[in-house]
Amino acid sequence: MNTSGKGLVALYLHKRGEQWMVQQIKDNEEEQKLASLKQGGIYHFRSTNGVFKTAVIFPLHKRMAGLSKALRVFEDKNMNLVHIESRLAKGTKDQYEIYLEIDSETSKDWNHIQQVIDTLRGIDLGPRDVEPVWKRNSFDCVDMISFPKAIGELDNCQKVLVYGTDLDADHPGFKDPVYRKRRQFFGDLAMIFKYGQQIPRVKYTTVEIETWGRILKKLRELHIKYACKQFLDNWSELEQFCGYREDNIPQLEDINRYLRSKTGFQIRPVAGYLSPRAFLAGLAFRVFHCTQYIRHSSDPFYTPEPDCCHELLGHMPLFADANFAQFSQEIGLASLGASEEEIAKLVSCYFFTVEFGLCREGDEMKVYGAGLLSSAAELQYVMSGVESGQLPLLELKSDAVFTAEMMVTTYQKQYFFTETMDNAKEFVRDIANGVNRPFSVRYNPYTQTIEVLNNSDKILDMAKELRGDLCIVANALKKVQERDGEIDPDIIANFLTAGLDITPYGSRCTTPVHSPPLDTNSPDSSPAGEQTHTANQLRVPPAPR
Repeated sequence: MNTSGKGLVALYLHKRGEQWMVQQIKDNEEEQKLASLKQGGIYHFRSTNGVFKTAVIFPLHKRMAGLSKALRVFEDKNMNLVHIESRLAKGTKDQYEIYLEIDSETSKDWNHIQQVIDTLRGIDLGPRDVEPVWKRNSFDCVDMISFPKAIGELDNCQKVLVYGTDLDADHPGFKDPVYRKRRQFFGDLAMIFKYGQQIPRVKYTTVEIETWGRILKKLRELHIKYACKQFLDNWSELEQFCGYREDNIPQLEDINRYLRSKTGFQIRPVAGYLSPRAFLAGLAFRVFHCTQYIRHSSDPFYTPEPDCCHELLGHMPLFADANFAQFSQEIGLASLGASEEEIAKLVSCYFFTVEFGLCREGDEMKVYGAGLLSSAAELQYVMSGVESGQLPLLELKSDAVFTAEMMVTTYQKQYFFTETMDNAKEFVRDIANGVNRPFSVRYNPYTQTIEVLNNSDKILDMAKELRGDLCIVANALKKVQERDGEIDPDIIANFLTAGLDITPYGSRCTTPVHSPPLDTNSPDSSPAGEQTHTANQLRVPPAPR
């Protein structure tokens, strides 16, 4: 509707008791109506096809930030905007206003619209403030390798190695112009995303949903048999809260909200491969860069690159596990300010644990690596080889991990296991402690910033915060012990003491509390120097049939 047109006939609706009265507006009342709208008022009318609508006009800041903020208010109220028009305000050269039309059939709709107008009057629609200079540029060491210090600075770490239509010649979608155009769409969508925005909801095509469904159906059969307990425990919640099912590709925004409520992890869309340093930096903030595109439908059980099937079916269930989330974050924290050589070591740790790791559960070997859990063919290959004794697994040790070749388009040549996922976490922590940098870092979840710990004052400040948490632990321990006496204080004390042990992981005892003593007659208890390469291999006997 053009509100400046002549001879506009509209309808005002007024409530009188339980009855609604229609009043026709005369032509000479046009200017009065416009003045009311420009003051932030609302105007109810019947369109030419008989549908009741509400018109709203409000001023807009020069920059687009005002429009996005205003539209978000309407979106949060689930209002159906049927027309949006921006234009110069009358009598100005650089001041803009926005004209909106909204469906409004009942008085309840009108009340909600009035609430929105009241909200718009009470918020600043100008551009958002720039981060304080002290936060963005406060580097604590002169020769420190630059890294993001605040979670919003991840916006500057989105340079990808492979983007949009840049597919290799052997990529299944290389010769498909429709698929390449679709990849360009997803790439552009990710590149315009900024921290603090909602992740755009994608309308996936029928072909994409069918491809997802085939992969999910096959993987679920294998997950139930081979996935670790932590992975399976969280799957039902992903189905319930995030729409995990064969006829629906989950939306990243739904998963993002779920993970934040579970472990504080967040996800953000990414256009393609990031550099290892940028990807690991995201983990330091508990942010996982996640693709929204899906592999080509011609070969649903193979992809030469991570896609949403890999991310959502392999990674997401374990990011909902508190222990695994911390494990992943510690790899990221260790990468901040690290040299390229040390980044390469951390990438190897990540690759052979988070992507392709296995661990024991009782007498069985289970998988927690996302690369395996998202690839039906490789998961079957590994587990059938383990069960038959044909595929040796190597114990997770630094000398073997750092020299192992990381295969991207074929199966791995080596796979590594630990007795528990906690052992993998301790291994990574030991590698992280060995990173050669003149400081340590800590993630502050309250400010979502990285704190550099490079002097005694900063360490003391952190210790004071930890002391408060320890007081809470001690108080809770006392109350539980008085009530039922089931907690042994020595276990908690030993656990906390171990956390302060600065002895390298490989040089201290890793036998868990209350675990049975080692069998001195076992070949595994021989001195480390006498073990051969094959002593670190694990062959699981075939499962009983």
